[in-house]
Amino acid sequence: MSDTIVVSITEHFSDLEDPRVEGRIAHRLIDIILIAICAVICGADSWAEIETFGEAKEDWLKSFLDLPNGIPSHDTFGRVFARLNPESFQRRFMEWIQHIEQVTKGQVIAIDGKTVRRSHDRTNGKEAIHIVSAWATQNRVTLGQRKVDSKSNEITAIPELLSLLDVSDCIVTIDAMGCQKEIATQIVEQGGDYVLAVKKNQPTLHERIEELFAYADKENYCAVESDMVQRIDKGHGRVEIRRCWTISESDFLVYVQDHLNWPHLKTIAKVVGTRRIGETETNQTRYYITNLENNATKLLHAVRRHWSIENSCHWVLDIAFREDESRIREGHSAENFSTLRRMTLALLKRETSFKRGIKAKRLKAALDEKYFLKLLSV
Repeated sequence: MSDTIVVSITEHFSDLEDPRVEGRIAHRLIDIILIAICAVICGADSWAEIETFGEAKEDWLKSFLDLPNGIPSHDTFGRVFARLNPESFQRRFMEWIQHIEQVTKGQVIAIDGKTVRRSHDRTNGKEAIHIVSAWATQNRVTLGQRKVDSKSNEITAIPELLSLLDVSDCIVTIDAMGCQKEIATQIVEQGGDYVLAVKKNQPTLHERIEELFAYADKENYCAVESDMVQRIDKGHGRVEIRRCWTISESDFLVYVQDHLNWPHLKTIAKVVGTRRIGETETNQTRYYITNLENNATKLLHAVRRHWSIENSCHWVLDIAFREDESRIREGHSAENFSTLRRMTLALLKRETSFKRGIKAKRLKAALDEKYFLKLLSV
């Protein structure tokens, strides 16, 4: 099993602090983690299903794990992951991702939040957990994640997540909740560029940008330094047209800045999306601020790539991993199981020879041991 994913996981997680009482440990922590990862790859979505996988694959698992006391029970899996420090677990996950995946410089890193809807426990007054994650849109892997504190919101979680990431020479995109001066400053100080959505949670900024584009439209953009690009996509019975206008006129930016002091602001952007399905047409207008130079093509690319965190990550977690249906909630278990899902999603996306969706790949891994080994060797 040398030079495999199993070896790299062992190397990065072997020093993880065991939350159990010393002297009462029947199963090694690294064995529990490895069995859980292998089981989730093969379709397990609960502790009981992880135990079932372990029992079915015990002989194979013993080829690289000692397992002196056999396969841990589902209660053991549940107790361990409920007590395991989620920040330490996620830190090892991030280090492991950086080891197996060379993050492409210059790509878009999308940051967005997702609620694990059924992780709440109303009896004990526990709300569903909300996790902010960073998605490398070109590599198609989660670079890291951070749970939002129950008494806080994404504004506090995003800086904590950013501090753990290498965003140098990358474009960081964040929806309106993260449109904060401190977050923009942090991205620039860490060597990255930002593209932040502006909505009415920043009423003064939103209103001024809206006014400037209304004026520029009226003057047909003749009086300002601007750029424009249009993209048309057709498929599945619909036509989608996206138009992006950018302005970097210094006098305009002074009006936007005023007392707000956005760091290194160079360009404002307007993106108008038009969708036509049959005779029905819908339009949506969104505004952005960025420290990038005036380049409508680059801005529109960044905006479009941002939504891959929804389509290629969050949607997949709900459909292929049934994350929103999961009732795992004890202690830190919901957050730690979320990390397990993202680890296995990274492995499943790295293997490209089987041209099917993630759900089909999980099924094939469970049925075809050669394919399963291939996933652990990419």
